[in-house]
Amino acid sequence: MSGKLAIPGWRFALAILLVTWASASHALTYQEALDLAETRASELKARQNTVVAAQEARVSAGELPDPKLVMGVDNLPVQGSEAWSTSRDFMTMQRVGVMQEFVHSDKRQAARQLAEANVARAGTELEIERLSVKRQTLLAWLKVYFLQQQRLLLDQIDTENHLLATAVEARLAAGKGTGGDGLQARQEAIALEDRRDDLERDLGKARADLARWIGPAASTPLTGTLPDYHTSPEHMRHDLDHHPDVAIFSVQEASARAEVAMAEAAKKSDWGVEMDYQHRGPAFGDMVSVQVTFDLPIFAQTRQNPQIAARQQELERVSADRESMVRQHLAELETKLAEQAALVRQIDRIDRDWLPLGQQKVDLALAAYRAGKEPLPTVLDARKFLIDTRMKRIDLVAQRAAVETELRYLSEEIQP
Repeated sequence: MSGKLAIPGWRFALAILLVTWASASHALTYQEALDLAETRASELKARQNTVVAAQEARVSAGELPDPKLVMGVDNLPVQGSEAWSTSRDFMTMQRVGVMQEFVHSDKRQAARQLAEANVARAGTELEIERLSVKRQTLLAWLKVYFLQQQRLLLDQIDTENHLLATAVEARLAAGKGTGGDGLQARQEAIALEDRRDDLERDLGKARADLARWIGPAASTPLTGTLPDYHTSPEHMRHDLDHHPDVAIFSVQEASARAEVAMAEAAKKSDWGVEMDYQHRGPAFGDMVSVQVTFDLPIFAQTRQNPQIAARQQELERVSADRESMVRQHLAELETKLAEQAALVRQIDRIDRDWLPLGQQKVDLALAAYRAGKEPLPTVLDARKFLIDTRMKRIDLVAQRAAVETELRYLSEEIQP
């Protein structure tokens, strides 16, 4: 008999283990969410295309122009008995040749430098976009994660409400208390359901935001520990130059300098050479011609110089924007560090003072109610204070995680 009972119990335990394992296997950690976002973000695919395009354009940068094929007829008569004949007049020639232009070496070198700067710029912009996608994904993951924590807390509070309702019913059955106690307990349960509806609404919105980055996986439960944050503020303050938002200005400056060099090189003359073979009528010998052309940049005051000045102004603009970005990052860093410090102190204070005091207040009020020394509203007020404190703690931890995510983003670097 006992053996027959043991088999169903064993199967039940195995089923529970399988269900538990299946649930855990489909839960989503923050690192998995980041990996998903990086593989499916259309923003990153667009930036990667820009990088490939810049790399392909670099191949032809600074190359000489293609040669040109020259074909024509010289000295074709249009009057008299020899009009429109290509073979009767000794001056008429059918010409075929090739022409090659030679761009000044300084212009070609500046074009190569600009192409290299464009590749570096595209790569840095890709890294900036990747960090932005990861930051937005992690913030969305954290929001869902902490709303899940609040839902678990509401489940626990719901269980406590059932216990409180049982205690109220027991007192009413014993003739202690009033009929209003049962109504107040029911009112407390209804308020909890309203609160749950608000939370489920917020959770649905948060999952929709997370789905923006990781797709259908946002509907799975979240699990795992929170991301660790270990960064020295002093290190962050002194290494801002390596942050992508600042480093991008270094490649922009390189691009602007290359454009200045190209504008200055425009003052230097390009040249070209053309060789032609000229065929004449059967009674005349064929001929060969060679000619060389040179650019004459003699109007620099109204052509090249304004372009040079414009490119130099652009270079100065990039330098000024870089300084502005450094100041902005420093201000944001100090703000986030101050927020983090305040949140850490508030969470410690809740754990050290407010939660123990709130629990003690609930225990005393409940004991007094059971002894008939305090009315039910006293118990409900004490419980509301404790519930709000526990909810506030989750909110504060969520705020700290979000702030540390921003700090983590601010501490990212591109190695020189």
